[in-house]
Amino acid sequence: MSCILHIETSTSACSVAVSQDGQNLFEQKDLNGPSHNVVLGVFVDEALSFADSHALPLDAVAVSCGPGSYTGLRIGVSMAKGICYGRNLPLIGLPTLQVQCVPVLLYHDELPEDALLCPMIDARRMEVYAAIYDRALRTVRETKADIVEEDTYAEFLNEHPVYFFGEGAAKSKERLSHPNAHFIEGIRPLASMMFPLAEKAIALGDFKDVAYFEPFYLKEFIPGKPKNLLG
Repeated sequence: MSCILHIETSTSACSVAVSQDGQNLFEQKDLNGPSHNVVLGVFVDEALSFADSHALPLDAVAVSCGPGSYTGLRIGVSMAKGICYGRNLPLIGLPTLQVQCVPVLLYHDELPEDALLCPMIDARRMEVYAAIYDRALRTVRETKADIVEEDTYAEFLNEHPVYFFGEGAAKSKERLSHPNAHFIEGIRPLASMMFPLAEKAIALGDFKDVAYFEPFYLKEFIPGKPKNLLG
């Protein structure tokens, strides 16, 4: 049995959840942010109080590790590391773009077997940060900074139906007119969507070094741009 505290602060939304064996026991979220520095501490205190009052010993802390907002990631990862130090817990770091894929895989049964998933995070103007996965969440293309043009994903769209989603997908819709381009609205990374990935990490013993772990700040993508590119 595994009981995990989940923290997601990579975008404007801030959310915290507690799961046990993949089941949601507690969740708090603020979708009107970014206000992570105000609400995250409150949400985490409530989550820890819930776990303690129900005699649920935490087995790990999972945090969404980017790409995403520099400020949001810094706040979330710092909080996660502090809890791990204070309670002597292992740390799980989950790629934000994979977290965004979870609700698509869980709730969109209509996806064809050969579908590719392209989660996107808005990077302002016509830039997005995106990766491409198959339905087993195997990486087809690593995370990159993309300037979205009509032919940006042509090599994938010519061979597969590609489903675009996340905060960066809305502005991409007007540029991607390929018949194999499909768009799913309302998808954002949330703590409650981290459960399956965190459970898998525990099963594999895939933990991060708490002392040296850093989130994926995006700063290496575009030389010369500040590392707080996304806020």
